[in-house]
Amino acid sequence: MLLLILLSSLAISAFGYGSLGPIAAAFGENGFFCAIDAGGKQEIICWEKNNNKSSSSSLAYVSTLPAMVALSGGEEFLCGITANRSEPYCWTLSSPGTFLVQPGFKSSTYLKIAAGKNHVCAIRGSYYGDVEYGNVDCWEFLNNVLVYNASFFEPYVGESVFRDIVSGDGFSCGVLKDGGVVCWGPKSGKLGVSGSVKILASGRGSVCGISSKSGELLCWGDSREFGDFPGGISFVALSAGAHHFCGIREDDHGIECWGSIKSSAIPKDYGFTAIASSESTSCGVREADLVLDCWDVQGQSPPNYSPPLQLCSPGICSASSCGDGKFSFNVSILNEAELASVCVQPDLKICLPCGSNCSKGFFPSSQCSKNVDRICSACSLCQSESCWDVCGVHSSSKNLPKERNIKMLVIIVGSCVILLVLVVTGCCVIPLFFASSNEDKDKSQCFSCFRKQSVEAEPSLDHELSISATATIGTAQVFRLSELKDATNGFKEFNELGRGSYGFVYKATLADGTQVAVKRANAATIIRTNGREFEAELDILCNIRHNHIVNLLGYCSDMGERLLVYELMPHGTLHDHLHGELSPLDWNLRLKISLQAAEGLEYLHKVASPPIVHHNLKASNILLDSNWDARVSDFGLLSVNDTDSTGSTENDVYNFGIVLLEILSGRKAYECEFEPPAIVDWALPLIRRGRAAAIFDRNTALPRNVEPLLKLADVAELALKENPNERAGISDIVLWLDQIVKIGLTL
Repeated sequence: MLLLILLSSLAISAFGYGSLGPIAAAFGENGFFCAIDAGGKQEIICWEKNNNKSSSSSLAYVSTLPAMVALSGGEEFLCGITANRSEPYCWTLSSPGTFLVQPGFKSSTYLKIAAGKNHVCAIRGSYYGDVEYGNVDCWEFLNNVLVYNASFFEPYVGESVFRDIVSGDGFSCGVLKDGGVVCWGPKSGKLGVSGSVKILASGRGSVCGISSKSGELLCWGDSREFGDFPGGISFVALSAGAHHFCGIREDDHGIECWGSIKSSAIPKDYGFTAIASSESTSCGVREADLVLDCWDVQGQSPPNYSPPLQLCSPGICSASSCGDGKFSFNVSILNEAELASVCVQPDLKICLPCGSNCSKGFFPSSQCSKNVDRICSACSLCQSESCWDVCGVHSSSKNLPKERNIKMLVIIVGSCVILLVLVVTGCCVIPLFFASSNEDKDKSQCFSCFRKQSVEAEPSLDHELSISATATIGTAQVFRLSELKDATNGFKEFNELGRGSYGFVYKATLADGTQVAVKRANAATIIRTNGREFEAELDILCNIRHNHIVNLLGYCSDMGERLLVYELMPHGTLHDHLHGELSPLDWNLRLKISLQAAEGLEYLHKVASPPIVHHNLKASNILLDSNWDARVSDFGLLSVNDTDSTGSTENDVYNFGIVLLEILSGRKAYECEFEPPAIVDWALPLIRRGRAAAIFDRNTALPRNVEPLLKLADVAELALKENPNERAGISDIVLWLDQIVKIGLTL
């Protein structure tokens, strides 16, 4: 009786315990998650809460725990079954060991184990044996001290045979050999249930199970924990948090949660193979790539737990054969050449439930077989009536192949006619335009713009550059100072876009309504450069035209002022989108920006004559135009005089590697509150240890396939070689990034 009073007096902020699986959660203030690594040794990787709010990810570690076949979570502790001997092993975050296992049971072998609030129950038997059910052992503890007069011993329970088990706060429930459910323990009085159940998950005072007959939910106990649970949905896995439950749907393997939740927080774009819950956070193993993903059911972003991004086991390894409606997981889908199996023994297998449907925007392009699940393809690839209904293709579109061909022919012919008209018109109008512009006394072309330069005159590259990068040599206007004063409202502060080493940059609206950016040199810049140097600068800038360069439109050299007029980039800088208050960037856009910025830098290094070294390439000098295309900016007086196009360009490549790390991680190049503060010192060791995914920005939803991001990390590592002679060249980087972008991301 005294023991019960002590147990009930403990103040616990949250409870929730899941069933045995490859991922589990420990609850409470010192709670943590652990999962079985997919590296083939069944090692355990764990991660804590995000206690350091300034950090982009929580502390994660691959522990020194023994290899395990399955895990179960309790209150601030976890338990598992060892892979070598099927023995019980329980530990806390700070104290790995077997001190939470009763000495008489340490050498026993078990099929299943279930950790509760202050007790553990386990089903006896060899995990790799032929028998899948057995009797139960239970032990309990108080404040991490074992209690030997256990209140969980019930004579009828000791004589019963179980095939599954879960534990909660003061109770355990088990699935009998025939599918019925029995609950026992000092707080099990209101946990009766009828019917046959195949999978269980327990909360503080409630249990939900999956009906053996229908696959639908059955919940009993404290209804405040599970609320109005969904009906008419079949599930293949369950987990429980403090005041919520989550399950994996049978058809598309998507997530369904109920209880106290915000539905907007639940992932909707991909399926899962396993799931675990702790307090208000749930984590799962994604079926597409076996990457861990966590979400907060109350909508907190980022969630309390941010897992390391590495491959984790999709299920528990066993020696039994897979039955109907299941498939044997095939490790070859991971495209990991060094990985032969995710199980510690090659003869073991992981049996997972087949899916029949896919998440929204995808259709099942192949059905589940004995060695592979159904394959989901994007609806953009839907080409036959087998996927029209799933992808919402309108019935009238089913008979349109011929009409589509006719329309394409009309478009092609029409385009040719329009092009011919434009060519004829251009031949007549352009000479008149140049004749009239020569008569304009107030406006003129830039010095070098009088020179005629053809596409053939441009230096060739080892790969194809975009035609627009070299086909047009634009003109630059000479502006009067009064025009630019009016356009910038007298260079007022509210028109200021930014400032740099050259001077201030202002947003300006010209008399014809065109919006531009005006760069005004400060006194230090004017003193450092004389008139001839300024003319030399303009001579080069006038000939720079590229889709991924912020191009010069004009200049002003009047009344001692030196101003450059550039295209306006309305979407701001890459830096402000990654680290500032502008909208975040999705992964597809980040990949595109990486390639476009590299193409702009390549143009400066390889095509511009003379070659231009940027010297100050960083995220704040990569701007985004109205089409969200990247433009390299802020090269000029500080760089054109540099004729060392070898060593200096290698420094540009190094700085570009830093930008790639910022794009991947969302972290700034240098931040004092981090350890180490430099992004290179933090990220490169992880990339070189094969843990590049650990640096990915957790504030942006991960794509289904993270392989392109891993390749992007490899490119960054090659750009950041300490020895400049080993550093990748910019043209090679452009080729690699182009291949990565073509592969694309499935979000």
